[in-house]
Amino acid sequence: MGDQGRRFFSIYIFGKKYQVPEGLTIQKAMEFAGYQFIRSCGCRGGICGACFTEYRTPGSYQLKGALACQALAEPEMRITQSPFVPMHRADYHLEALRAQPGILGKIYPEIYRCLQCNTCTRICPMEIDVMDYIAHAIRGDIEKVAHLSFQCILCGACAARCPAEISQPYVALLARRIYGRHILSLPAGLEQRISDIKSGRYHRVLERLTQLQIEELMRVYIQREQEPQEADRWVPKNPNFPEDLF
Repeated sequence: MGDQGRRFFSIYIFGKKYQVPEGLTIQKAMEFAGYQFIRSCGCRGGICGACFTEYRTPGSYQLKGALACQALAEPEMRITQSPFVPMHRADYHLEALRAQPGILGKIYPEIYRCLQCNTCTRICPMEIDVMDYIAHAIRGDIEKVAHLSFQCILCGACAARCPAEISQPYVALLARRIYGRHILSLPAGLEQRISDIKSGRYHRVLERLTQLQIEELMRVYIQREQEPQEADRWVPKNPNFPEDLF
């Protein structure tokens, strides 16, 4: 037990042993041990993918992966981090692509090397079925790839493990870009909203919002109506929000 009643245990960071208190994430445990993050650290909220960490635990042969800002440190955990996973990112001009048949395979032909070993899915810290969206990429189903890969944080864990040397995150990113630019229909009223912004309709309300105290601003934020991902036919219940609050 520690001086303040905290229980400590051993972890190994890059092969060196440290004593850390229980209840910390891997990231916080590394900082407790004296590491200062210059890289491999970003949002601290499981979104940016910068802190992907590989580790082993006693009694298990498996090399596991997790986000250091999310996973808890465990006794005798052996930890390592790769600051960057070099992936193949192809050059393309999005406006010229459109939703051409087989375009994903044309730009990233390595997808046809997929062995369907499922290694990519097993290592994904976001629990995305990576192998499944690559299978849809091979079939040319851009929309399916875009939806299945939506939670991807581009950490590169799948690409680092892939025996076929596919850069899955960039295949998925291409699919989402094509889907968003050329397939997904625009929300109703978007052109009118852009016109309102250009005309200065919201200058007064923005000025009022910037003058609010943080507690008041949070109350306004909570009242907002969130736009769904598929918003082609969506119309807000109150199109004048937050103007009508002032």
